[in-house]
Amino acid sequence: MNRITNLFETKKDGILSVYFTAGYPELNDTVTILKELEAKGINMVEVGIPFSDPMADGPVIQEAATQALRNGMSLHRLFDQLKDIRKEVQIPVILMGYLNPIMQFGFEAFCKKCAEVGVDGMIIPDLPFADYMADYKAIADRYDLKMVMLITPETSEERVRLIDEHTSGFIYMVSSAATTGAQQSFDEQKQAYFHRINNMGLRNPRLVGFGISNKATFEAATANSSGAIIGSKFIQLLKSEATAAGAIDKLLEGLKE
Repeated sequence: MNRITNLFETKKDGILSVYFTAGYPELNDTVTILKELEAKGINMVEVGIPFSDPMADGPVIQEAATQALRNGMSLHRLFDQLKDIRKEVQIPVILMGYLNPIMQFGFEAFCKKCAEVGVDGMIIPDLPFADYMADYKAIADRYDLKMVMLITPETSEERVRLIDEHTSGFIYMVSSAATTGAQQSFDEQKQAYFHRINNMGLRNPRLVGFGISNKATFEAATANSSGAIIGSKFIQLLKSEATAAGAIDKLLEGLKE
C-alpha cells in the first residue's frame, strides 16, 4: 500500500507534515533532515525541488530555493541523495516542485525515479488540472504515485469535487489566495473556508498549508481537516538553529504555545 494512503487510514487527525527545500541550508543536508524529522515524530515530509521562479512561494522559501541552487542542488542530485532513503526512513515522502524542472527531467523518467527511491507522491503547484487529467494522471497512476492537488478559498465547488473524484492521497488546502509564509492567526473568513470544505463530505482527507506557524494556526487548521503542513516556519528555523534536530524541537515547541 502507498505510504500516504496508509498514513491517512491509520491516523485520522492531527497529522503534521513538514516541508523543507532540498539542498538547504547545505547541499548534503537533505537526508539528515529527513531522518531527524522522522525521529522527532513528524508524520509526513514534503521535499521541495528548488527552482529559480517559485511563483507560489513567499520570500522565505524563495531564498531557500536560491541558496539550494547556489549550493549545486538539482533534481538529478536529489534522486542520488534519496537512493537509499528507504533503508532509514519509513514515513511518507512527497516531492514538491514546479513543472519546468520536472519536464526537463522528463515526466515519466521522474515518476520512475520516484518509484525507485521510494517517493510516495508529488505536488506540482503550476500543473493545470486539465493537463494532469489528459497527459499525466495515467503515468503517475502506473507508478502508484499520488498527485496531490491544491485548492484555495477561490476554488469553485465544482472544481473541488472534480479534484476529489480524480485524485487520491489527500487534498492540499491552501489557507489563502497568497504565497507561502508564516502567519500568527487565521481570521474568521479563512476558518469559514476550512469549515465549508469540511462540510462538503469529500472522499479524500485534507491538509491545510500556507501560514501554519504556531499553536493558534495549527489548531485552526486541524479543527476542520486531518492535519496541517508547515513550511516557511521550519525553513526559518533551519536558518536560525544550529542543527536540524534543534530546528524541529523549536518547531514542535511553538505548536504547543
